Formats: sequence, C-alpha cells, structure tokens
Amino acid sequence: MNRIYFDNAATTSLDPEVLESMMPFLTEKFGNPSSVYSYGRETKLAIENARKTVAKILNASPGEIFFTSGGTESTNTAITAAIRDLGCKHIITSPLEHHATLHTVEHMEHFGMAKLSYVKLTDKGHIDLVHLEELLAGSPDRTVVTLMHANNEIGNLLKIKAVGELCRKYDAIFHSDTVQTVGHYPFDLKNLYIHFLNGAGHKFHGPKGVGILYVNENITIKPYINGGSQERNMRAGTENLYGIVGFAKALEKATERYEQDSEYVNGLKMYMAEQLKAAFPAVEFNGDTFGSSLYTVLNVSFPMNEKSDMLLFNLDMAGICVSGGSACTSGANSVSHVIKAINNGHSTEVVPIRFSFSRHNTKAEVDAVLEKLKELV
Repeated sequence: MNRIYFDNAATTSLDPEVLESMMPFLTEKFGNPSSVYSYGRETKLAIENARKTVAKILNASPGEIFFTSGGTESTNTAITAAIRDLGCKHIITSPLEHHATLHTVEHMEHFGMAKLSYVKLTDKGHIDLVHLEELLAGSPDRTVVTLMHANNEIGNLLKIKAVGELCRKYDAIFHSDTVQTVGHYPFDLKNLYIHFLNGAGHKFHGPKGVGILYVNENITIKPYINGGSQERNMRAGTENLYGIVGFAKALEKATERYEQDSEYVNGLKMYMAEQLKAAFPAVEFNGDTFGSSLYTVLNVSFPMNEKSDMLLFNLDMAGICVSGGSACTSGANSVSHVIKAINNGHSTEVVPIRFSFSRHNTKAEVDAVLEKLKELV
C-alpha cells in the first residue's frame, strides 16, 4: 500500500541534501564546540556559520539568533523573559494559539505573574485588530503581545506588520510564534517591529529537535536554561551541532525554492479545495481558506454522521496521513481548541480534517484521497 502523506504542518520529511550537510558532524567532526582544541574549534565554526546563514536570510544580525531545541522552547523562553526580565505584567494572546503559548501564559496567570487577556476573533478567525488596540490602550501595565503568524490548524495569517506597529505605539513587547512561516515565507526582521520570533527545522524539510529564537538586539534577557556558557551565555547545554547545521541548510534550500514551491503547493491546496466543494456540497472550510491563509494548510469540516465519525481512523487504515488538529494533541479525542474557538464553542456536529502539503505531494495523490473520501463519507 502506497502511503499518502498530507500532514506536513506536523512535520516534513528530511531533505537528502540537508542530511548530507549533517553527516560529517554525525561521524568524523564530532568535537564538542566548547573545547579549545581544533576538533572543538571546527564544530564551533560550523555553528557560527549556520548562525550567519540564518541571520542573513531573515535580515537579522547574527547576534540576534539563538539556537534552541525547537518552537516550544523558544516560545517558553520569550514569554518567560518578557514577564521576568522586561517588566511586562499583562499578556495579550488569542484562544487560537499553539499549546506551547497557551499553556505558558496560563501558567503565568495561575501563579500570579501576569494578568491575561484574550483578543477577540473576526468571523473568519482572524485577530480583531480594533479589539487588540483597545486592550493595549486600556492596559495600565506594560504588556507582552504573543500572537502566532500562521495558525498551525486552520492556516490563518496574522497581519504581523500591523500588530508590530500597534505594539510600537503602546510600547508593548511583541512575540510571534512563526513556526509555520519561517522557511515558508521571506522575512525582513530589520524592518519589522518585533522582539521575539521562533522557528523549527522540521517544518521545512530540516531535522527535528532544533529551532531558533530571534531576540531583538534592543532588549536584554536572561537565560531560560542555566548551567553553561553556550549560545553566548544564553542557553546552557552542549549544542545540537548536526541539528544546527541541518537547520541552516534547510532554511537556505527553502529560501532558494520559495517562489516555485509556494506557487506549486498553493496550487495543490486550491485544487483540493475546489474538488472537495464539488464532491461534498455540505463540506465547510475552517478559517480564511480563500483569503489570507497559509498556502500549505487546508482545514475542512465534514458533517458528523455514522460514516464520518471514524473518518481519521479509516483514512489511516487506507494509508492516508492527515490530522484532526495539532500534532501535539493528536490521540486526544476532544475536538481541537482552535475549531471550538472559531465556532464559538460549538463543534461537536462536525469532523474537522487538516490536510497540509509540501513540494513532494502531487495532484494524483489529491485525486486518490478524494476517491477514498467519496467511499468513506
């Protein structure tokens, strides 16, 4: 049975060229980057070259890029630093955020470290910028705004520049979870008002277990993980050397291929959306599918009935990999918090499915999935 993989928002396959760039550091170049002899110096150099590559692509300074274990650690570091080091006593976020953000801000509120506000959503599931400004204007305390650039479940894109300008106006700290967009869109951080931003290698054909945190050079924060002087005293622990090399290579490749890949992948998404509409008139699209939306993600709801109830399970049995929401909560039977939020809490009557694509997917695969859906629904 040929497997069809439509869950690229959860993780992508490792690009063979990226693996090739990592191999020397998994074999003969195994020195500890903190060691002073040549073995250590050559691996230290590899990390600094990777940092320069990433910084150049994002139009940041190398000193603003820190390597982490991934998006979750980067988010935790940013939000903690905003409260602990930058004097923020108020957090503004949305009910649609990844759990890495939501659980962190809930923890802050629970322990009395900050007040928590949720910005309202528009009918398409976008952030209500008028309400965001009201929350910022009405806050007596310094605020940190943490809003994701692209939603990992429904794909809605944030007006990141507009949010940055509101944060500038009210002297707020701005963190954006950009895990779904770093490696998928060009960034120009020198011309964006933002303090923290994060990325994860496995979302754009790089390795798992490695990410970045961008920290704007105009702020000073303390480490989240203590115990060593790695990452310029900002993150203790021996560096994930081959992961860092792989992250930079994957970002380089994704940037080179951006024009062709984004156009191709968006074409697949739109083709599937049109075919679904034609085949299943009752299907609903979650989020702003045909508007301001991530080109890799298509989230649809099928009406709940006896046949669709086991849809995810039956697709899996047919060798089709899709998800009902975030990979970080798969296995949970409850409906996704994102789908609940955009449906005002009502979502028991639908079966949401997220299809997410990469350059390795084909129209033939879309057709095969549609045929299987016609059998199952």
